[in-house]
Amino acid sequence: MSAKNLVIVESPAKAKTIEKYLGRNYKVIASLGHVRDLPKSQMGVDIEHDYAPKYISIRGKGDVIKSLKREAKKVDHVYLAADPDREGEAIAWHVSYLLGLDPHDKNRVVFNEITKDAVKNSFKEPRSIDEKLVEAQQSRRILDRLVGYSISPLLWKKVKKGLSAGRVQSVALKLIIDREQEINDFKPEEYWTIDAEFKKGRGKAFPATFYGLDGKKTKLPDNDAVQHVLSRVDKSKPFDVTSVVKKRTQTVPRTTIYY
Repeated sequence: MSAKNLVIVESPAKAKTIEKYLGRNYKVIASLGHVRDLPKSQMGVDIEHDYAPKYISIRGKGDVIKSLKREAKKVDHVYLAADPDREGEAIAWHVSYLLGLDPHDKNRVVFNEITKDAVKNSFKEPRSIDEKLVEAQQSRRILDRLVGYSISPLLWKKVKKGLSAGRVQSVALKLIIDREQEINDFKPEEYWTIDAEFKKGRGKAFPATFYGLDGKKTKLPDNDAVQHVLSRVDKSKPFDVTSVVKKRTQTVPRTTIYY
C-alpha cells in the first residue's frame, strides 16, 4: 500500500529518521536544500518594478524537482518540513510554488529536534507558510545581489579580477577603514593627574582624583600645571567634603578590531 502523505525535508539523512518515526502512511524525501534562486548570469532583480526577484530553478536540480512533482501526485497531502529558520521557510515557499500548492494551506511543519515526540507532535499542529519569514530571506538575498553584482565588477576593473563584494563584508571593510583613519588622525596629548587617598579617623580610606580649581574642571597638560595646583594646596589644613552626588553612568563598550 502506498503512503498517503508526502513529507519534504532538506536533508536526505533526516528523511530516513523522520520516515521511521512517522510510519508507513508517510513518505519522506529531501529537496537537497534550495530548489530555486536568482539567476547567476544576471542581476535577477527588477529594480524598475519594486525590486521584484526573478527566480529560476537552480541548475542541476532538475531531477530533484521532477522527483518532488512525481511523488506529490501520488499522495493526498504534502507537508513541507524544511528547517525552522528563514532559509528553511524560503525553501518551503519555493517547493510549494513548484508543486502548485496553496501557500495559505496548513501544510508547514517545523521541529527543533529530530526526536520521535518532537516530530510527531509537529504534525498535530501544521501551519501555513510564514510569509514574513520568507520576505526576510528574500530581502537578504536581494540585498546580496544588489550589492555584490553592483560593486564586484568595479573591483575587477579598479583593483583585481576575481574580488567580490557583499552586503556584510563591504560594510565591515568600511568600518575597518574608518577606524584606521581615526588611528592615523589621532594626535597624542600629554596629560597628568593628581590622585590622593583620604581617610577620616579610623574609617575606610577612599581614593580621589583632582577635578579642577574654583569649581571648574581644570586640565593638567604638564608638570608645571600640576605644581601650580599643588602650590595652592595647604596640607596642614583638613579637607572638606562639600557635596556628594550620586548618579548612574552608562559605559559604551569599545569595539576592538584585530589585524
